[in-house]
Amino acid sequence: MTALEADQIFSLTPEARGVVLDALRAEDNSDALALFVEVTGIRAGGYSYDLFFSDRADADADALIHSDDELTYVIPAASLDRLRGSRLEFSAEGGGGLVLVNPNTPSAQEANPGVPPEVLAKGLEGSLALRAIAVLNEHVNPSIASHGGRADLVAIDDEKFVAFVRLSGGCQGCAMSRMTLSQGIEVTLKEQIPELVGVIDVTDHELGENPFYAK
Repeated sequence: MTALEADQIFSLTPEARGVVLDALRAEDNSDALALFVEVTGIRAGGYSYDLFFSDRADADADALIHSDDELTYVIPAASLDRLRGSRLEFSAEGGGGLVLVNPNTPSAQEANPGVPPEVLAKGLEGSLALRAIAVLNEHVNPSIASHGGRADLVAIDDEKFVAFVRLSGGCQGCAMSRMTLSQGIEVTLKEQIPELVGVIDVTDHELGENPFYAK
C-alpha cells in the first residue's frame, strides 16, 4: 500500500504527530515500537478506540503497516474499513489530548449485535413499539433517573412479543443492572403491555463508566 493510500485510511495532523512522537521518544526501545490504532467497540452510537505503542512485530500479517523516517503506525485488518478517512488531531480542550475524528459510524446491525436483523429492520414505528417507548418514558425512566440511569427501546419483535432494551448512564455496567431489568423494567413493561412475553437487555455493559461485566 502506498503512502497516499495509507493516508486515505488514517492520518495525523502535525500537532497530533508531535504529541505522539514526544510520547514515543519517552518509551524504552522506541525504535522498535509502532503506534497501534484500532476500533475496540461501540459507544454512544459511535466507535470506541484504543491507541497504544507496541512492538512492530506484534502486527498481524494482514494489518496496515505504514512507516516514515520517524513513525510507524499499525491498523489491524478488522479496523481498516471502520477507520477509512479518519484523522488523529490534538485538541486543547479539557487540558489537551488526542482526538480521533472518524467519518464512519456503526451500521444499525453493528450497533445492535444482540438483535436479529429482521427485527431491527422493522423499526420503532409500530403500535407495539410506540406503546413500549411510552411505558419506558413515563414509568421506567423517571424512577431510574435518580441514579443517572436510562432505558431505551432498541427494537421489538411484534410476532414473538419480545422487546430489546438498552440501558445507559448509571445502569450501564452497574452490578445491579440485571435486577433493574428483571424486577423493574421487565415487570413494568409486562404490566403495562400484557401481551409482551419477554424483555432482552442488549447493553454492552463492558463500556459502562463502572463496568461490572468484564472480558
